[in-house]
Amino acid sequence: MEIVQKNIAYYHLPGLFEFYELYRIFLPLFREHREYFYDWCDIGSIYGAPADCIWGGGRVGFGAKDSREVLALMREYGISARLTFSNSRLREEHLSDKTCNRLCNRFNAQGGNGVIIHSDLLLAYLKRNYPNLYFVSSTTKVLTDFQEFMEEVDRDDFRYVVPDFRLNKVFDKLSTLTEAQKNKVEFLCNECCWFGCKDRKKCYENVSRKNLGENCPDHHCTATGGNEGYRFSKAMTNPGFIGIQDIRNVYLPMGFSNFKIEGRGLGSALILEFLLYYMTKPAYQLHVREAIYLDSMLDLF
Repeated sequence: MEIVQKNIAYYHLPGLFEFYELYRIFLPLFREHREYFYDWCDIGSIYGAPADCIWGGGRVGFGAKDSREVLALMREYGISARLTFSNSRLREEHLSDKTCNRLCNRFNAQGGNGVIIHSDLLLAYLKRNYPNLYFVSSTTKVLTDFQEFMEEVDRDDFRYVVPDFRLNKVFDKLSTLTEAQKNKVEFLCNECCWFGCKDRKKCYENVSRKNLGENCPDHHCTATGGNEGYRFSKAMTNPGFIGIQDIRNVYLPMGFSNFKIEGRGLGSALILEFLLYYMTKPAYQLHVREAIYLDSMLDLF
């Protein structure tokens, strides 16, 4: 599914496998009660990976839902499904992994689906073997240098590129992009990481090593408050935070349409708060909460 409509913010949401049960309730609500939600936004994709994927990166996956059910739900609502295969430490011997190849085969067969990717080795392999997939350059590359970011945007390999969140507000440079370049930029909105963090790559590499089964110590964040875990209230104070007024009044008028919401490693309750804040009109937020809370099949906590 290629996004072309202007003046619409397309959200790329977390937890394709991890929060399947939440989306199973939310997506019918989004379709049947469109009046509950802002008319200037839509869902561009939902991304994630099951727990047993060595190609995974960014966060250690914990989703257990069968990929056929996941794809059926996305097909029913016309939403692009993305596999988060952003492991930065892959070697040639990892490319034959049966679980990851099986997933790619199913996503490729349905059409309109993509892969969030870090490794150029994996990129070349997937392009050869799964030609129906599109590719997203992962924020795990930590592209903080604007020139390096632009070089990534200009690569034909990628439909979208997610810059490091510290490039979110460099408007003097972002304003120089062409329309085609702007269409490829996907901003990470709600990052909680310390704006001055210098260990972001090491943190992502640690996750990649763990997904490969390597015996390595945990990465310990040394930033002030780094041991507190994710808090949306804290993310909102981050200099790189992109809120709904920013999207409506700054990014959309500038010609940017794609916005990524992080949260694969969080719980359903926090994902619901993101859906309420970014997509739901205040007058209807209680309606959405009630519909979610009253579903006895969903454990939000």
